[in-house]
Amino acid sequence: MTPAIHAVAPAKVNLALHVTGRRPDGYHLLDSLVVFTRFGDDVTITGADTLALSVSGPCAAGVPTDHKNLVLRAATLLSGTRGAAIHLVKNLPHAAGIGGGSSDAATALLALADHWSLPLPPTQQILTLGADVPVCLRGRPTRMRGIGEDLSDVPPLPDLWVVLANPGVPVPTSAVFQALQSVDNPPMSPPDWSAGDAAGLLNWLRRTRNDLEGPARAMVPDIGRAIDMLNAASGCAFARMSGSGGTCFGLFTAESTAQDAAKAILQAEPTWWVQATSLQ
Repeated sequence: MTPAIHAVAPAKVNLALHVTGRRPDGYHLLDSLVVFTRFGDDVTITGADTLALSVSGPCAAGVPTDHKNLVLRAATLLSGTRGAAIHLVKNLPHAAGIGGGSSDAATALLALADHWSLPLPPTQQILTLGADVPVCLRGRPTRMRGIGEDLSDVPPLPDLWVVLANPGVPVPTSAVFQALQSVDNPPMSPPDWSAGDAAGLLNWLRRTRNDLEGPARAMVPDIGRAIDMLNAASGCAFARMSGSGGTCFGLFTAESTAQDAAKAILQAEPTWWVQATSLQ
């Protein structure tokens, strides 16, 4: 019997996200610095006669197990008549701006390609699953442009800890994009920090934006509160919203201050989802 395959689907964080245009078909053009954390969902693949998905975990409520789930849609790009049992442990909140569904789909694709000894589908097929899936397949710091198909490497990141804070209020992505005042904004400057240079990365980040943060904050004031709490935490070097929200992040250079900040935010807001982890 083929042994089970276990993999972590890491949280994706947009450290910067510029909206630089919109195509005639309505897709927005982005320029984003995407990174990944060491904390995420867990995916397990085991042999089975048919293709099936089960879900458990602290954030499993409301997660579909049919083809509404990107994991099953990703699996069908590869499966043909093949079967597998996919179990997903949801540790990340869904629809939260940290790529939970996209990272799950990418991780499942990689695991199933290994399980079935198959190549990955072409990029254009993968993009049908969502703009974030190709970058999640890379799973390393990446500059993502276009609609998610233009991916390039960036200088290695310094060792940083991150606190993720989500107030638990739904943030509809389509509404956030519709509320943008301008869709034709300047792109990011070229990434120019040196390997391991935290100060250089942070200085570069301060010259960037998340163009979706303003509209999201107007819709969900708790996003602004989360950013304010992160900025006020001792040791926080930089805070911003990730993706289209509502997860916000704070960057820290020490594990101890990140853990302390996460505990303090949870103590103040016990119903929020808060996690301290490191970037990979």
